[in-house]
Amino acid sequence: MATMNFSIPDDIRDAFNREFSGQNKSAVIARLMQQAIAEADQQRRRQAAFEQLTAARAERPALTEAAARASREFGRP
Repeated sequence: MATMNFSIPDDIRDAFNREFSGQNKSAVIARLMQQAIAEADQQRRRQAAFEQLTAARAERPALTEAAARASREFGRP
């Protein structure tokens, strides 16, 4: 198991100690770090999906304005 040292503002440290008094603070920090890692991974996957979808947009055929209007008006009384 590794040890890490962080500098944080005193008010955050005090609020953390009040909120998690009586709990294993190392376990709480480890859980928060795991959540942060998962969120960063999810953000990377979302960005990759966005880039893939937007890259494919250039390859899709564009609909002309006339064709779009015809589609909207098709079947209308």
